[in-house]
Amino acid sequence: MVLKSTCTKIAPPLRNLPAALKQSRKSGIILQRNAFLANRTRPFSSTPSAAASGNGTTPGKLTLPYKIESPLAPLGVAAAVSVKEGKNTKVERKVFKEFTLTDRVALVSGANHGLGLEMAMALGEAGARVVYCIDLHDKPSDEWVATRDYLKKLGGTKEINGNADSYARLEYVSADVRDQAKVWKIGEEIGDKEGRLDICVAAAGVPSSHTDCLEYPDTELKKVMDVNVNGVLFTAQAAGRQMRRFGKPGSIVLIASMSGSITNKGHKWVSYNSSKAAVIQMARNMACELGADGIRVNSLSPGYIYTNMSAAELNTKPQLLDRWSELTPINRIGRPDELRGVVTWLASDASSFCTGSDIIVAGGHQSW
Repeated sequence: MVLKSTCTKIAPPLRNLPAALKQSRKSGIILQRNAFLANRTRPFSSTPSAAASGNGTTPGKLTLPYKIESPLAPLGVAAAVSVKEGKNTKVERKVFKEFTLTDRVALVSGANHGLGLEMAMALGEAGARVVYCIDLHDKPSDEWVATRDYLKKLGGTKEINGNADSYARLEYVSADVRDQAKVWKIGEEIGDKEGRLDICVAAAGVPSSHTDCLEYPDTELKKVMDVNVNGVLFTAQAAGRQMRRFGKPGSIVLIASMSGSITNKGHKWVSYNSSKAAVIQMARNMACELGADGIRVNSLSPGYIYTNMSAAELNTKPQLLDRWSELTPINRIGRPDELRGVVTWLASDASSFCTGSDIIVAGGHQSW
């Protein structure tokens, strides 16, 4: 007995068809796809599309199944249209408001000096209520004290803080970011005291020795990974747990490096570069896990920046300054203050649709 198949014959792939038949079949596929799309109910629409009815009428008004409207709405072109239609009479500049951090609470590790302190200061200037600065040293540095006093003298503005008498507080906390329990406890104490924790910048990090990759000692590898990977994760966990606890959206910024994406020419930094690559991937994974909680996670990768860490290298090898500059399209290394803008953007609502990204600020070094 011969059984006839009732299955629809599978069409041969396009690559096996003559040119004329390829185009014919391709057109048919497009028509079938368009017909399917036209006759389905759009997930963001209250009514089927106009194409489904075939009468060319305007589709139903867009209704979103979840809230995506900006807290500053109407914003941008929508604000202009709203004024024109008489729905709103207030004309104002809102672009800078998107970057403000009014009343928010931040946690920054590695913030006793260098990039961490620079970023902490930027968050304070942008309107944060308080910035908690974690570092290993028992007491804050002179530049940390100067920064705290400067922010106090700066005071607040109604445009940023909502209160001209307020100012951003800088609080110093001595802790080892490698101690997970301790860092988590700091996060809990901040949450208990402030009732929220909105921003985290995990900036604590250490350099690695200049050692041949085949001879790299396990003790040195462990030291670098413990701070640059474990410490970053523990800091992000401490903040993320509080963001979830209070049910508030938040932003976590993990400080990586362009060295996590490239190999530094002429340098034997296998552990440092590997640790920063781990941070970049950590941010991607955390972004995917925490997105449903409204928590954004990104990595920020600086290039060659003149900090205390890089200065130690340059002081012993001054020829590196010219080499690093030549490797950068704008022909110089960067300044710590050149990261203020990007960290403020990542911490603020201005970057509300940015998560799981690695933002490279390296003067174009990675573009060669």
